[in-house]
Order: sequence, then structure tokens, then C-alpha cells
Amino acid sequence: MKVLVTGGLGFIGSHTVVELQQKGYDVLVVDNLSNSTPAVLEGIESITGQKPYFEKLDLRYKDAVQKIFELHPDIEGVIHFAASKAVGESVEKPLLYYENNISSLIYLLKELTNRNINNFIFSSSCTVYGEPDDLPVTEQAPIKPALSPYGNTKQIGEEIINDTVNAYAGFKAIALRYFNPIGAHPSGEIGELPRGIPQNLVPFVTQTAAGIRKELSVFGNDYPTPDGTAIRDYIHVVDLAQAHIIALERLFNNKQKSNFEVFNIGTGQGSSVMEIIKTFEKVTGVPLNYKIVDRRPGDVVAVWADTQLATNELGWQAKLGLEDALRDAWQWQQNLVSK
Repeated sequence: MKVLVTGGLGFIGSHTVVELQQKGYDVLVVDNLSNSTPAVLEGIESITGQKPYFEKLDLRYKDAVQKIFELHPDIEGVIHFAASKAVGESVEKPLLYYENNISSLIYLLKELTNRNINNFIFSSSCTVYGEPDDLPVTEQAPIKPALSPYGNTKQIGEEIINDTVNAYAGFKAIALRYFNPIGAHPSGEIGELPRGIPQNLVPFVTQTAAGIRKELSVFGNDYPTPDGTAIRDYIHVVDLAQAHIIALERLFNNKQKSNFEVFNIGTGQGSSVMEIIKTFEKVTGVPLNYKIVDRRPGDVVAVWADTQLATNELGWQAKLGLEDALRDAWQWQQNLVSK
């Protein structure tokens, strides 16, 4: 069976491609390389022994999306990662985020429904919950006004998919609302490689430890949390990748309970920014140079997942911990420096 993975050379996408190939799927990767490099293909091949099909295309262009399915008419399922994903950047560049994240989704869904390709996994986010009233947050928590354009694109994306499954008989989808993916493949062959200044915490941590960045900025230490820093649910990217394969097979096997399901994908535990720093220093022995700066627009105080639904329905749960993720992220960073 051939699976299309959009944004498949990105951080989460590349790890999901590895898991798909290791399960025996044919994988077609589409990526515009805006936040990735073709070298990721070599990393995937070194792990799995097989290089996936690759098309460099930009999904913001309708004719490019059509071209994918003309070249590969045997696609049976899609995992859609392709999107801009940094909260802070989305506040500064909202129109870029709306164009990239919404237009590409619409063009993709049009092709799928036109061609009766009915299995769709959407890369969603815990940002759809905004600042939650209760923790841990469940899938039944109210969808509040988004605190960033990025979060809003995920809310809108879910609404578009919900309307699509209601309008097209047979079309079915699962949205995985994941929390904060970190880490790297244990092989050290693929990991998170943002272009320019990292927008996410852990790449900034590893680049600071490697001497690439002078210091790590901690955005606020006056939050109402035990140590004053923001709390997130950090999940190892390999655990997250495996959840996508389980969700896709749920659709392939018609095990879903409705034509559009949503699941939280996290560890069920919250960790603060300072906990990340201290745990990294503990597992690597490398001290981090950091400073406290002002809060960042669009950030929530604290959020972590209730993962019972994913455990009960998908039979999935996170197996790897914070120490594993930070150790793997550091090994990936060291491999990059040595290359």
C-alpha cells in the first residue's frame, strides 16, 4: 500500500516515514524543503535500507497538488504534516501561516475526495485548546479562541475536515492533537533541524550546549507554576510517529467509531522549561548558559494531555521518557556537528 506523507522530510514527518517503511508500506514523500533538506532522505535510507519516493512540490499551488496524484495514482492513504508550525513566528507572519496551512489542506482534500482516497490523518495540535480550564486536558475540552494564528490554523483545519467528512460519503479522517514533540531517532541519523534560529525549545537547548548559540532564552519566569516557567507535555518523536501508523491502520481496517475522530497524543505529564534545562544537564553532563527574558506572545501557561482515549481506542501510549528524548536530541546534535 502506498502512503503519501506531506512534509515528510520535516521533524515528525521523517520519523513517521521511517516507521511506515519499517512496517512495509511504500511511502511517497512530498516536501517543498522550506524547513528541511534532501539530506534527510539519506538519513531515512540509512535507518530503513530504503529511500522513499520523493517529490519536491509546494502544496500552496493547486496544480502541484493535482500533479502528485497524476504521478502516483495508487496512493491509498495520506498523512498530512506540511504546514508552518512556530507559534511565535505565526504572530509575526499571520498571512503566511493562513496561506500555507489552510490553502494546502483545501487543495489536498479536494484531490482526495475527487479521487475517492478516503483515509486521511491530520497533524493537529494541543494549541486548539488555547488556555485550558482544566488539566490534564481531554478531547472533550472546549475549543477556545486560539492564542496564535498557528493555533487558529489548526482549529480551522479541523473544522474543514469535519465539514468534508460530513459532505463526502466514505471519506474518513483522524486528527492527532499532539503536544510538544522532542528528541530524535535513537540512531542519530534523523532529528529536528530547524533553519535559522530555532523556534522550539529543545533545538535551542542542544544548539546552545553545542556552542552554536550564545545562550538560551527562557521566556518568562513569572508564570503561576511551581518554578515560574511555562509547562508543556513533551513527547518523544518516535512515540509520536508510531501513533500515526496506528491511527492510519485504524482507518484502513475501518475500526473508527465515527468518520472524524480526534485523539490527544502526549505523555500525560507536564514538564516546565526549567525541568527541561535541568534534565538535559543531568543526562548529558553539559551545563547550559541561559537567561530569563520577557514572556513570548501566544504562549499558554501550562498544558498537558489526558491520553486515556488514545490508550483505550488506539492501544497506544508513550513508552519513552524525558531523559530518553533529551539524550537522543543531544546525540543527533553531536552527529550534526561531526558531519
